[in-house]
Amino acid sequence: MTPRSIDRRRLLRIGGAFSVLGAGAPFALQLAASGAASAATASDYKAIVCVFMFGGNDGANMVLATDDDSWGRYFATRNTGFSPIALMPSGVTPTPVGQVSQVTGRTALVGTPESWGGVLSIIPATPQLIPAGTNATVRTFGLHPFLAPVKSLFDQGRLAVVANVGALTQPILKAQYVSNSPLLPRSLFSHNDQQSTWQSGLIEGAHVGWGGAMADVLYGMNTTNNVFTAISPAGGALFLAGNTVRQYVVKASQQPATIVTATQASPLFNSPIAASTVNDLIQDTSSTSDFANDYAGVMTRSIGAAATINKAVSQGPSTTVPMAPNYVNPFTGATQPNPLAMQLQTVAEIIAAAPSLGLRRQVFFVNLGSFDTHDGQNTRQSDLLGQLAQGLAYFDSTLANIGGADLRGSVTTFTTSEFGRTFTSNGDGTDHAWGSHHFVMGGAVKGGDIYGQYPTLGVDQGSFYNPDMVGSVLVPTTSVYQYGATLGTWFGVGPSDLATIFPNLTNFSSPTLGFL
Repeated sequence: MTPRSIDRRRLLRIGGAFSVLGAGAPFALQLAASGAASAATASDYKAIVCVFMFGGNDGANMVLATDDDSWGRYFATRNTGFSPIALMPSGVTPTPVGQVSQVTGRTALVGTPESWGGVLSIIPATPQLIPAGTNATVRTFGLHPFLAPVKSLFDQGRLAVVANVGALTQPILKAQYVSNSPLLPRSLFSHNDQQSTWQSGLIEGAHVGWGGAMADVLYGMNTTNNVFTAISPAGGALFLAGNTVRQYVVKASQQPATIVTATQASPLFNSPIAASTVNDLIQDTSSTSDFANDYAGVMTRSIGAAATINKAVSQGPSTTVPMAPNYVNPFTGATQPNPLAMQLQTVAEIIAAAPSLGLRRQVFFVNLGSFDTHDGQNTRQSDLLGQLAQGLAYFDSTLANIGGADLRGSVTTFTTSEFGRTFTSNGDGTDHAWGSHHFVMGGAVKGGDIYGQYPTLGVDQGSFYNPDMVGSVLVPTTSVYQYGATLGTWFGVGPSDLATIFPNLTNFSSPTLGFL
């Protein structure tokens, strides 16, 4: 069998994804390309942070319409099955475990909505229009009871809700969905394909994400060290992949960053000099082999970049970033690290170091999962939403004071997820669907409001016809392209570049949503 040939440069690009660092080093590299620099002022720093909720978050239990008409259909639909997932009405106090709820007539148990109390009321600054099919004079809203920190951010005006977002290339009506219109997204209910679609606009196999595409446009503003333009403490992410910019993957840790040299690394083979010897060997460019020399060059740049960022985040304002708080599981009482807060701690440390690194624009990717709640939704989603709320509140308070500076106005954080979930329950969970709701947080956000149209709730039954739902699947009325374009406009991406990044943006009457 003849070995298949492989392009040497392509192999080097693959090899550049690996780093050789001491075991104690907090950061690891996936090599990124450098680009041309242009002047920028220190006050011009901006970052966007994507929080991806993997698995498909059930937005219908995250942001709820609580007017009587909407709530009646919500509660009747979800208060069913052997483990009902309907939340309790706003204003209801928690029923002690072991006692009977006056709302449902069921005994409250650990992990059932009766024991959590009612949804948390929020009042949008702008009254929502009443959509067709909803019988209300004023629409009211609430958040899941585990989202108290999010409610606080909403009430303080630094967090907004974006309603009924989904993968759309142009507006779609219920009739077009029913007729299986070619305008429907491909592989609509597939996790992998819709994760790819949300991050890049294309199904699985895409190579460039819209975060990376924005970084391609703006990375020249980073006067030095533009290798650190697109960063993920959550592993490689399609969202950050650009044509020029390549993502830099770092390790999330609750511990503060420290500088680790080759000689300080863990002993190799019980030898005090083995680690430094290996370090010298992999950076040796004296070989007669072009491949070996190129690979050594890649590794040298990788190690050098790691040393640069480790040094930057172990001194100066980065040292003022508090450690991510532990999280108390509401069902077990166990204290545990919050993986989202840990990732956001690392993001905050790098943002704090940005001025010393010469950075003016950065794109970050963090994640939380899994929200794929086909069963056990009451405990699984609620626990994850608690982690989300704690992580966002920690990040907001941390950015409020980094070395004495309030950076909240320079950083916009937003949630994403591949799809929402069915409005109906399968007994103790939900299945894959389409439209869902999301949060945007930051000092520049026009918070305390809901953007986009919150839909009519309820499945078709008798004389009731819901124009926003097919079966139990919510048809989105806001596109992820509009969502991304709003973020990109604030970030500094111009209209012509946005049209390239989101080629279907012109299909929507409002290309941006107004939350920034």
